[in-house]
Amino acid sequence: MATFRKTATGWRAEVCRNRVRRSKSFATKRAAQDWAAQQVYEIDNRKELSARVLLREVFERYAREVSPTKRGHRWEVVRLEKLGRDALASLRIGDVGPTDLGAWRDRRLAEVSPASVIREMKLLSAVFETARGEWQMVEANPVRDVRKPKGPPARSRLPLAADFERLALSAGDDLSHATARAYHAFLFGCESAMRAGEICGLTWDRIDIDQRLAVLPMTKNGHPRDVPLSSEAVRLLQQLPHSNPVFGLTTAQLDVLWRKLRTRAAVEDLHFHDSRAEALTRWSRRVDVMTLARISGHRDLNMLLNTYYRETAADIAKRMDQS
Repeated sequence: MATFRKTATGWRAEVCRNRVRRSKSFATKRAAQDWAAQQVYEIDNRKELSARVLLREVFERYAREVSPTKRGHRWEVVRLEKLGRDALASLRIGDVGPTDLGAWRDRRLAEVSPASVIREMKLLSAVFETARGEWQMVEANPVRDVRKPKGPPARSRLPLAADFERLALSAGDDLSHATARAYHAFLFGCESAMRAGEICGLTWDRIDIDQRLAVLPMTKNGHPRDVPLSSEAVRLLQQLPHSNPVFGLTTAQLDVLWRKLRTRAAVEDLHFHDSRAEALTRWSRRVDVMTLARISGHRDLNMLLNTYYRETAADIAKRMDQS
């Protein structure tokens, strides 16, 4: 219902309907009544009206209100801006169906990898879920009815003994040089299962040598993590020249140095992130899967086992006869 109050400068309209409250002041009572009638109509028909909003506007609202609450929100906003330039975004959100999304998917597959399309579909689904639940703009999430592209096969590459030899020779052992520290960071990753960003952000006040522990106050998944350090990981840290952060490298520097080092060493298809898989594969021979997840920070055991644990069946067969 709507109520109207005379004020010193005019009239104030107040609308309370279906637990929605709105108010505004006007110079005349007629203007206040017209505004109140419009508000009542919008409240009663908000789902129908919301469904007329362009998908582009929904992307903009999501980028403005939801994305800033996430880690890595900058890249999410970039993806939303890209989505906003596609023909799909010029449709009204209430008109978007699985057929439209399927056509968008096929267009994107002609431009980027299936893995990129899968990531974008997850973001689209998150937008529609928010629009469906919190914003009550649509009745259902149409992304759920769209087939996702088949993802790439799980990566199986681990560093070989020859890779370590070539990289060590190419990097040199003078840790005052950034290239040598980049390789040292890779070795540390093979012992600690820490990500490149975590290694580059590591500072001495977060390391307890006596307890062999590195404390990560914030990680990729938004949770802190305590990383147990092997004696070899501690030895690698103690070899470094004093610097804070410990390795004296930014993630951007490490990425460039690693690529140059790998090329110079003639090592093919070895990513820095493979050091994390190497560490977890090593640890899997000594600890149970729950402890392994505690070390890595994984909350999804399927992700841990399918993506990072890369021991082959032949390796497991050899261990079966060991005492």
